[in-house]
Amino acid sequence: QVQLVESGGGLVQAGGSLRLSCAASGTMRSINLMGWYRQAPGNERELVANIISGGKTNYAASVKGRFTISRDNTGNTLYLQMNSLKPEDTAVYYCAAAWNGGFYWGQGTQVTVSS
Repeated sequence: QVQLVESGGGLVQAGGSLRLSCAASGTMRSINLMGWYRQAPGNERELVANIISGGKTNYAASVKGRFTISRDNTGNTLYLQMNSLKPEDTAVYYCAAAWNGGFYWGQGTQVTVSS
């Protein structure tokens, strides 16, 4: 079982920056794949970015060049640096992890970008 706890969301003006963090616990083994998803009202949950243990990253086209996903040296803390934020980035952001055949979600953190 893996527990994921996000932090760092909030309200920011367009053009501003936020950094989200996700702390994973419950396993002493490295988590192979972690990522960030988001869900805006009325929309389906969508992938924002993910990263595998070797460091390979993948980004949605809408955030490429503005967002950066990274992990700490332990591999169990995940970050999302979000720059040049736009009102359309407003959503609940969820941390996710694939581990030992299961897929786990955090509780989500709200990001609101005002115009």
